[in-house]
Amino acid sequence: MTIPAIRTGIGYDVHAFAAGRDLVLGGVRIDHDRGLAGHSDADVLLHAMADALLGAAGRGDIGQHFPPGDPTFAGADSLVLLATAAGLVRAAGWTIGNIDATVIAEAPKVNPHVPAMRAAIGRALGLDGDAIGIKATTNEGMGFVGRGEGIAALAVTIVYRDVPPSIQNPGVPAARPTGGSPCAS
Repeated sequence: MTIPAIRTGIGYDVHAFAAGRDLVLGGVRIDHDRGLAGHSDADVLLHAMADALLGAAGRGDIGQHFPPGDPTFAGADSLVLLATAAGLVRAAGWTIGNIDATVIAEAPKVNPHVPAMRAAIGRALGLDGDAIGIKATTNEGMGFVGRGEGIAALAVTIVYRDVPPSIQNPGVPAARPTGGSPCAS
């Protein structure tokens, strides 16, 4: 019998608004007067998700794999970065169980775009839509996000893999079936 090894990962990202850029969230272009500043397409949601995945598998963070100073990633599509991060997780022997995220923004409204985001992320990760959670909230007017200066995102994921019985609990003898109470003599 094998039992799954389970790990969780958390990711956070934030980008300031910038004029003259498209706004991309969850792999979806959203009509807004400004986009987000960044070396890639600055998709704050996908960056948080990539960090959560990489962290859960013990594979570092998005900046290590896709350095912001590397011209290779200038204007990069973050769906490609997310899919690449997922590939690194799978190459390390992990299966992605689910991923859940919250976008924190005063504007634009995110909820109308969630179905398209889930579909795009599902294609990038090879997951069904029910394994992808995306929620949106505001910062109630507080801080830089509350003042409308940028967008933040948090993500959490679960990854798992089966652990063979021989290494489940090294040095611990297997449980023995008993015929009754362990206190009976």
